[in-house]
Amino acid sequence: MEEDKGALAQRVIDAVNEISSISGYRGTIKKQYCNLARRLKLLTPLFEEIKDCKESMPQGTIRALASLVGALSSAKELLRFGTEGSKLYVVLEREQIMNKYHEVTSQLEQALSGISYENLDISDEVKEQVELVLGQFRRAKGRVDSPDVELYEELLALYNQSSGVTSEPAVLRRLVEKLELMKIADLKQESLALHEMVCASGGDPGESIEKISMLLKKIKDFVQTENLDMDPPSSEKNVFPSSSGQSSVDNSQNTQVIPDDFRCPISLELMKDPVIVSTGQTYERSCIEKWLEVGNRTCPKTQQTLSSTTLTPNYVLRSLIAQWCEVNGIEPPKPPSSSRPTKTTSASFPAECAKIELLLRKLACGNHEEQRSAAGEIRLLAKRNADNRVAIAEAGAIPFLVRLLSTPDSRIQEHAVTALLNLSICDENKGNIVSSGAVPGIVHVLRTGSMEARENAAATLFSLSVVDEYKVTIGASGAIPPLVLLLNEGTQRGKKDAATALFNLCIYQGNKGKAVRAGIVPTLMKLLTEPGGSMVDEALAVLAILASHTEGRAAIGAAKAVPVLVEFIRVGSPRNKENAAAVLVHRCAGDQHHLLEAQEIGIMDALVELAQNGTDRGKRKAAQLLERLSCFIEQQQEAQAQAEAEVE
Repeated sequence: MEEDKGALAQRVIDAVNEISSISGYRGTIKKQYCNLARRLKLLTPLFEEIKDCKESMPQGTIRALASLVGALSSAKELLRFGTEGSKLYVVLEREQIMNKYHEVTSQLEQALSGISYENLDISDEVKEQVELVLGQFRRAKGRVDSPDVELYEELLALYNQSSGVTSEPAVLRRLVEKLELMKIADLKQESLALHEMVCASGGDPGESIEKISMLLKKIKDFVQTENLDMDPPSSEKNVFPSSSGQSSVDNSQNTQVIPDDFRCPISLELMKDPVIVSTGQTYERSCIEKWLEVGNRTCPKTQQTLSSTTLTPNYVLRSLIAQWCEVNGIEPPKPPSSSRPTKTTSASFPAECAKIELLLRKLACGNHEEQRSAAGEIRLLAKRNADNRVAIAEAGAIPFLVRLLSTPDSRIQEHAVTALLNLSICDENKGNIVSSGAVPGIVHVLRTGSMEARENAAATLFSLSVVDEYKVTIGASGAIPPLVLLLNEGTQRGKKDAATALFNLCIYQGNKGKAVRAGIVPTLMKLLTEPGGSMVDEALAVLAILASHTEGRAAIGAAKAVPVLVEFIRVGSPRNKENAAAVLVHRCAGDQHHLLEAQEIGIMDALVELAQNGTDRGKRKAAQLLERLSCFIEQQQEAQAQAEAEVE
């Protein structure tokens, strides 16, 4: 049965991970589907703790987990349609889709409600998270968001229009913009989704599918007529026109050899729109997009697996190509007008942007002195304001900064990691930093850099770990042991940076064991007992989160923590009292030795005081401990009475 429990929990975890990887939901249902996926992801710590739970599980809970597997399968199917299905169908049949959404939400809520949380050894933080998610599911069942009535009516009007009547271009343009069907690639994807719906219908498409087919044809005609996003003929692709109009840089007056760095490694032609992939290599955008579209997930040049398919414009290289063309009397290549804009655009002044481009050239091609100076200036610019942070990322600085993390020059290394820290303040930059392969480099700085660089590396990991999926990435990169080392031997600031990073990382259940095995508990106990107590708040907060893990409880017990924790319940701050009580609740669960130790030290009065005057969480923890102590004392009295009766 235990094996069944673990296997069931793992199936649930796998299903949630699959759901978390789905993205790109259609605009008209994006809000609801994103909320559903986010809520399910928040439950991952629950399933991790259930998997690690050693106690036997009630049959009702096992049945609820089995039901949850089925509900998650339905959710996955629903969410996949939200990203791969027909955009037109989502608008025209929104009522049917939302009915399915509410049905799936109800199934999930019912399955989660069937789990006996009070009978499972899971942390209070996780229980509170589950209560929050369950409440959101219950509210979602009865909520009906207003549909985009205008979009629906405009589509119906377009469908009902006679074949000889021409629609208003402004109306059609508004339609294709709202539906995000302005690109040929989008139209092809919509056609594919429609084809799959026809196949699924057994070759007998209903009225709805026929309606979508008619609308799609009209939209295609409009996009092609207006030339919104037309690919150039294949014979013209990847060919660089010279100033004389020839399809090369070779003419009778001047033969120029294109530098290798300016050629796309795929097409070997001069790049018009160079972009950087996650391995740091640069390609012509159209070439690498085609490479990715056919399902490749490796870097063509290095054959490394791409950690992300994000493409970052290489503005520095584009500028260098333009300069080379100007020097050699050649017309600079014009990037395609449909190049994708970044999600956030910078409001920096042109002079600031020009300065950033100049600094990036120094990062890319300069000597050590120039790189040191440029990295230092980028660090300061990124610290100054949000616009600069966006502009620096847009300019393609992140991959260059990542490369500098491994430099032997400690000052360059320090500037680079601090610049990444400042850039990571902008949420949209976090993904770019991680996808550029920064985490191993940051961990390298954390291990080998100067003290200031190590402190800023820890702060950068904390900033990135705000995103749940990056907690896993950072934990798997080997970051936790050097963070524990910094917590032990760093400056005051370094210890605080390490503690906040470790706290955030250990919210993910899988990182708790790594921290314990890295020796974090003895370090935390040292911080709790050192003179001055400047790290008590942070140490108790981390200890409380580790106490919910089996290895964490064992390490806390081995560290003889009970007397220290009892003292904080007596005289600590309100926050420290509640965290100390939380640690004891976990440590004393089923362990009479620690209950006896706490009783002998004289914890009762302190717990009564906390139960009456503490924070809400502190009161709950004190009540739990008082209940366990009362049961323990009662058992002692019964055993004593029985022993006396036997003597008589």
